Amino acid sequence: MRNRSRWPLVAATLLLAVAPSIASAQVTITDPWVRGTVAGQRATGAFMKLTATGNQKLVAAASPVAKIVEIHEMALDGGVMRMRAIPKLDLPAGKPTELKPGGYHVMLMALDRTLAEGETVPITLTFEDASGKRQTVEIKAPVKPLTADMRKP
Repeated sequence: MRNRSRWPLVAATLLLAVAPSIASAQVTITDPWVRGTVAGQRATGAFMKLTATGNQKLVAAASPVAKIVEIHEMALDGGVMRMRAIPKLDLPAGKPTELKPGGYHVMLMALDRTLAEGETVPITLTFEDASGKRQTVEIKAPVKPLTADMRKP
């Protein structure tokens, strides 16, 4: 009988142990990378693919290498391609959303140093679900050469 009385405690402990992996599975982040910089360059972009299991929003980002980190989009405005900060990026359930050069991306500004190919940049992404609950996920994005993926969308 003693073992049965421990069962609720064991079950609760197991649930708490797996809860973080369940939460982090709400958004899958693949192929993250940051474009390298040259001396004196104060901004660059971070790119990746985001796939949410349920409707989510990317609402914020942060990195220790940049004083300012924003979610950006590039869009045609009167025949001119313009980049601007957006307050959130909708991530429809099950549909991959690609952050890529010439489109949506995470902008790292006021960099504290040059970012060289082969380094890894930590980035913390904040997601919000339909109920308003927020979750943060830290990724490690490798730095690629300045000329990486210069294709247009």
